Amino acid sequence: MSENDDASVAVETHALDNPTKTLWHGRFGEGPSAELLAFTVSLHFDQRLAEVDIEGSRAHVTMLARQGLLTNDERAEIVRALEVVRTELADGVFVFAESDEDIHTAIERRVTEIAGSAGGKLHTGRSRNDQVATDLRLWLKLAGQDQIQRIQALQDVLIQRAIEAEESYLPGYTHLQRAQPVLLAHHLLAHVWAFARDVDRWFDCLARADVSPLGAGALAGSSLPIDPAFSAQQLGFARPFENSLDAVSDRDFVAEALFCAAMTQVHLSRIGEEVVLWTTEEFGFMRLSDGYSTGSSMLPQKKNPDIAELARGKAGRLIGDLTGFLSTLKGLPLSYNRDLQEDKEPLFDAIDTCALTLSAIAGLLETATLVPARLAEAADSPANAATDLAEHLVGQGVPFREAHAVVGNLVRQSIERGVGLDELVETDPRLGPEAIPLLQPGAGVKRRTSPGGAGPAPLVEQLRLVDERMAAQRVRLG
Repeated sequence: MSENDDASVAVETHALDNPTKTLWHGRFGEGPSAELLAFTVSLHFDQRLAEVDIEGSRAHVTMLARQGLLTNDERAEIVRALEVVRTELADGVFVFAESDEDIHTAIERRVTEIAGSAGGKLHTGRSRNDQVATDLRLWLKLAGQDQIQRIQALQDVLIQRAIEAEESYLPGYTHLQRAQPVLLAHHLLAHVWAFARDVDRWFDCLARADVSPLGAGALAGSSLPIDPAFSAQQLGFARPFENSLDAVSDRDFVAEALFCAAMTQVHLSRIGEEVVLWTTEEFGFMRLSDGYSTGSSMLPQKKNPDIAELARGKAGRLIGDLTGFLSTLKGLPLSYNRDLQEDKEPLFDAIDTCALTLSAIAGLLETATLVPARLAEAADSPANAATDLAEHLVGQGVPFREAHAVVGNLVRQSIERGVGLDELVETDPRLGPEAIPLLQPGAGVKRRTSPGGAGPAPLVEQLRLVDERMAAQRVRLG
């Protein structure tokens, strides 16, 4: 043996004894620096992938055994070791090593400790590139279904509150200015339809994420007789990848999930803004339960809508998760780049934040008290019937633009002269006493009869459609 051969043996022996031995130590003459490990480690956030990583490994070794790349005994040893690791992680007794830069490394190391030489075959025909991509898709499939269920729970609360609202009505707003009276149920159901679009987006996102990258290897597949289609079937994916380069580099599904979460959070922010307004003394439309409010450390009288404010504030955070990750993706060449490690933290943050907000807003709305008298008082201003007055003239053959000008002039006179609008309407020759009933409390909302409108008749049909929509969502979710 030459001197160089002795040196090679010494290096390899050192690497095997080194507590910071990596999966790629054979190529290097010395171990990784502390700075490199500190900067590249992802274990502190990717531990939540442990369960799906174990499932992916089970499917992978089952495929290897089926293809004759492992014996059945070796497969059994590895599966047994994987179950030991699963139990150790669940019980909180799993001991991480300094060399465990991510959860995938940690699991493989421990499996090898338990299963011996059989464990060393776990990674046959697999790279961390396709392994991580597979894990993240598996995790997202579960997390996305949870998001849909939480959205549906909030929809159920909104629908129940809409049914309970009965004939209550409030002013509808444009530009945050009172516009026309609408049924409270109609207002609440508007949020239900917005969340229904979020559910559709999540289903679409999950359908595109339902592709198994396992078998793509580092970027080019393998010379071994592996079977990606079998692995995909074992893991419950709809189909295997078509292109190995795309499979390991694709993070479209992460960007889509971030958008779904951000859009849902924007809808939650809109509810939050309304709750903040409605619970002020100035509006007085809603009172929050004590369990979903906070107080002030200095002001004894305060009851603050912190959940609603945080729902509004966290929308900016999720928009940041989305835009930040898109910026990460925009300059990457094919195929895998370590930049893609930046996919998990924004995804986990967005999913967690949106999930918490959905549940918190659902609880807030379920326990809040609405104040019908204040709602009606705000809606019954005669000025809110201006459009009804104009449509009354249209019914008499007056062109709408002319009718609009007539009523607008009466409203202006009422404000400038300090005269009640009803008095001006009654004395106007084009309107007169027959138009006065249009100004009576509650009259306007009953006139909204067009399909999808805010009155009692269209509401009956809308509730039927909402019921059908919710049933269809549940069927899709299974």
